[in-house]
Amino acid sequence: MSLRSELAQMIARAQKVVVFTGAGISTESGVPDFRSPGGVWSKMKPIYFQDFLASEDLRRQGWMRTFSGAAGWTGAKPNAGHDAVAQLVARGKVTAVITQNVDNLHQDSGVPVEQVIELHGNASYATCLFCGLRHEFAELKPAFVERGVIPACRDCGGIVKTATISFGQPMPPEPMARAEAATLACDLFLVLGSSLVVFPAASFPLLAARNGAALAIVNREPTDQDAYADLVLHDEIGPAMSEVVGVE
Repeated sequence: MSLRSELAQMIARAQKVVVFTGAGISTESGVPDFRSPGGVWSKMKPIYFQDFLASEDLRRQGWMRTFSGAAGWTGAKPNAGHDAVAQLVARGKVTAVITQNVDNLHQDSGVPVEQVIELHGNASYATCLFCGLRHEFAELKPAFVERGVIPACRDCGGIVKTATISFGQPMPPEPMARAEAATLACDLFLVLGSSLVVFPAASFPLLAARNGAALAIVNREPTDQDAYADLVLHDEIGPAMSEVVGVE
């Protein structure tokens, strides 16, 4: 029996599947990852959270990156991997999709917003760091591009930042708590396209395994957690999951 067939059987047996996704599921949509050669951080230095707060020049630089699309995180389309996950959600197999990605592609593929848990935020909109008000890029861009006005909150005047979690920025407690609860309630934890090196996010597969859930990892390269998994499949996410789920 092939590993793809084994994974299909694991999913068929499971009652509550949690899917955990990393950059590897979105690279097939043309979204760059962070750390590999040619990835985001090989082209530009990250702006640390405290520096963004302290420096108007760095805030301006950050917004120039956002509005130019330099990071490449937004504007892509879901691929076969996202579609396969959405199909599993639609069938009632998947209770939650925990993602390290900020590209909004799970929502774009049809997964209900309330079932997507974004550990590292979302690059498709902005929020006020003081009052939490959401701001759409379309509302902020004209003043910045035409007059160089750095975005500020329309309600409280506070600093506005893309809704991603930057280096040095505290992890948001609410998504972390939701992810932990979903992990502890699942009977199959399915990792798709994550190198599992970024903590605390990478702690969830181990938590699931320790709690008695089956652990399956689908990733092009080996991960440090392969030894703890019940099934490891080194494969392309889209083709593999399309076959596993039976999506044409």
